[in-house]
Amino acid sequence: ETGTGKGKWAQWIHKQSDRSGNAFVEVNCAGLSKELLESELFGYEQGAFTGAAKSKAGLIEIASGGTLFLDEISEMELSVQAKVLKVLEEKKFRRLGSVQERHADIRLITATNRDLQEMVKEAKFREDLYYRLNIMPLELPPLRERKEEIIPVAEFFLAQMSHQKGQRPPVITEEARTALKNYHWPGNLREMRN
Repeated sequence: ETGTGKGKWAQWIHKQSDRSGNAFVEVNCAGLSKELLESELFGYEQGAFTGAAKSKAGLIEIASGGTLFLDEISEMELSVQAKVLKVLEEKKFRRLGSVQERHADIRLITATNRDLQEMVKEAKFREDLYYRLNIMPLELPPLRERKEEIIPVAEFFLAQMSHQKGQRPPVITEEARTALKNYHWPGNLREMRN
């Protein structure tokens, strides 16, 4: 679900790995059009399209040696999925407007709040990419299913925000603890923090 902390988990995995000294790059696929996502991921050469005044490295190139986290990968267009698959299989890609192949060694972590298996059946997600990505799936349950974490997370957020303001964190009363535990948290961690 949205707000469960998928991005934080991806960062944690990166920091615990032998790639931690290299870049961690995060992209929300849902927030970008096909064209913009493609140019952001693969980069482009000067003159590749109107407005490409100078060459730009893509996020795959920047993440090489490190981790690329693609959030909401289910929103990625099929044609872009094919190009991402090539990067995973061959560790090669081309910037838009270039004939030169470039090398990229990335760890790819992806996340979605949709059922990719169902999307494969509906031909809305590439089956070959799905099997390439589905190596080690992790499911992050919603906060309402992790009741034992509600109070520690609330205390963490309060401490963090109080520290930023130079204040002591407030104490959560028993009445407030009960209210926090009984609330449904449809927005998960993001809702709690806000």
